[in-house]
Amino acid sequence: MKIHPDHDPMGHAVRDYFEQGRAGRLLVRSSLFEEDEMPVETLFRRPESMPPLERLALEGCEGRVLDVGAGAGCHALALQERGFEVTALDVSPLCVETMRRRGVKDAREGDFFEMRFERPFETVLFLMNGLGIAGSLARLPLFFARISEVLADGGRVLADSSDLSYVFMDEDGAFSPDDFDDYYGQVDYLMQYGRVRGTRFDWLYIDFDTLRTAAERCGFRAELLRRGDHFDYIAELRRA
Repeated sequence: MKIHPDHDPMGHAVRDYFEQGRAGRLLVRSSLFEEDEMPVETLFRRPESMPPLERLALEGCEGRVLDVGAGAGCHALALQERGFEVTALDVSPLCVETMRRRGVKDAREGDFFEMRFERPFETVLFLMNGLGIAGSLARLPLFFARISEVLADGGRVLADSSDLSYVFMDEDGAFSPDDFDDYYGQVDYLMQYGRVRGTRFDWLYIDFDTLRTAAERCGFRAELLRRGDHFDYIAELRRA
């Protein structure tokens, strides 16, 4: 999937923040939530300002690292400073341009499912609800197959997600996934920044038990590393 700069709202917001120290409103619309705003400054965080789950992921990196959905490059830069060889990947051309200007040594524009790399990686990162890139439960076999292609022998995936069951709980805290025709964590998004409007895309929020079951079916082992404060978690994926 290629994104034209004219349809790259996040890229425009990231570039503005980098050049001006501020950005306009990056609006996020979805089929599930009310219109929201993404704070662009969070894409420029230093490690000390990152949430515990992200810091745990950075501490767990080994060898060559692939940072998928790298955004403004905050994770890639933090790892570079620690001496890691990092490839930062994003579909946004303006995000990639900004990452390079910020000093990311190997920032590449491309789709994770289509990109080809010279050699595999010991660590693959999917952060900031990065597992959402799978799009839907039906695409998880494709997701795991792609991981197998880019992951070195003995390598690990570090990824986070959130369980959206809390959105649908009643007043007593009860929730039943059987009430839904499709998996409740499948969401579609549309982003807009000023007059720059993106294209709609699918995103997956997956609870850990569902992730573990899918991983086992696809020849992987999922381990829950830590839960966050609000139905989020970080997991490690390895070949079984």
